[in-house]
Amino acid sequence: MEKALPPIPVKRYFTIGEVGELCGVKPHVLRYWEQEFTQLRPMKRRGNRRYYQHHEVLMIRRIRDLLYDQGFTISGARNKLQEMVQSERERRKAGNDVPFEGMEAVEIDQEEFDAAKQEDDSAASQQPARTVDLSQLLHLRRELNEIRELLTPSH
Repeated sequence: MEKALPPIPVKRYFTIGEVGELCGVKPHVLRYWEQEFTQLRPMKRRGNRRYYQHHEVLMIRRIRDLLYDQGFTISGARNKLQEMVQSERERRKAGNDVPFEGMEAVEIDQEEFDAAKQEDDSAASQQPARTVDLSQLLHLRRELNEIRELLTPSH
């Protein structure tokens, strides 16, 4: 039986090494998947250092599941992700999606990114990993809805 993946810590940004450990894949695989799955777009900083957000870690885990556990090819996994996006779009059009309060688009400027990264780094060194509570789940829901918006082509 395969080893379970570790829980995703509550923080804004993850390095490629952290994502590799959280998702059970090597960094060079993540870089390759960025080329194959256009939905993966980590923020890049000086020296092309990648910073992934929580929703991207979830997407990588989904891609990993499709490829490694369900046996999809890269092309098949890409198609399956697109099908998932399409079915979600249809579900929303049918009115089955209750909008979550405060779902406005979030834009992060570079200063905010740097401040958040520094805050996350210092908090991580001072505190042990926390368990997920209701507010974290609500935050996760917001992020997942943002992923859905990113995957929906604009017309």
